[in-house]
Amino acid sequence: MNKDLKIVYMGTPEFAVPSLEILIKNGWNVVAVITAPDKPRGRGQKLIPSPVKETALNHNIPVLQPTNLKSPEFLEELKSYKADIQVVVAFRMLPEPVWSMPPEGTFNLHASLLPNYRGAAPINWAIINGEKETGVTTFFLKHEIDTGSIIFQEKEPIHPQDNVGSLYERLMEKGAKLVLKTIEAVAEGRATTQPQDDSQARNHAPKIFKETCQIDWSLPAEATHNLVRGLSPYPAAWTMLGDKTCKIFQTEILDHGVLNDKEIGEYETDNKTYLHFKTGNGVISIKELQLQGKKRMKIDDFLRGHSL
Repeated sequence: MNKDLKIVYMGTPEFAVPSLEILIKNGWNVVAVITAPDKPRGRGQKLIPSPVKETALNHNIPVLQPTNLKSPEFLEELKSYKADIQVVVAFRMLPEPVWSMPPEGTFNLHASLLPNYRGAAPINWAIINGEKETGVTTFFLKHEIDTGSIIFQEKEPIHPQDNVGSLYERLMEKGAKLVLKTIEAVAEGRATTQPQDDSQARNHAPKIFKETCQIDWSLPAEATHNLVRGLSPYPAAWTMLGDKTCKIFQTEILDHGVLNDKEIGEYETDNKTYLHFKTGNGVISIKELQLQGKKRMKIDDFLRGHSL
């Protein structure tokens, strides 16, 4: 196997770190890393590097942080690394001069079983929509986002107790192994591809906005429960509790009680152990929440200090 294959790796958040690390650990020749510019964070607005940049620097790999992926200066610098292939994990959309540059092309890791859940938030939407299975896909980039020919896929079950945090962790690790498998196949000249069947693209995964996260209590209890799971721990589903925003991190569907004396969206509490909301077809019990200006708490701890 030709491990001299020159790889340029592109990624930014924590999700992209294990894929970079597995390539380095297995002796692959990562010649440069492209990541987002450092971002100001915290009270002092100190510039903080991305998780991928920190990993690259720890391994003495050159890091490029372009603000404009189409700038001639960046394209010249990228070309100077003479990459055979580029690997993209959780990075931004690439212009054609970038993804078409290496002779072996550019492949992407996507956290769904494409063509399903193309878009920015596939892990969230799979849980929000109540899916029982998802997975990871490697595919070669082309013009339209998330539409290129599939190289490999691996399935992953979604368990009833999963939230986006737990599923993210498993897909991050499974995705890293798939990136390694894909690089090995490319190096050995056995990376066969399969075009995506657009007719099978049943669901999409658009970016999540604040309004996406607002709970609509008229929806069925299961849909509300799945929304909470699909947004926990971040960015979190929310509702209004009195005049304050309240993030909801964990819920349970009650198989008893209908809160007959309540309107949809109204709640009932004993101010000690439970907070129940009436939904479109049943009752949701709030297990963990965070009232605006307060810290995240289990429901009994919250009710101990807040009378509703």
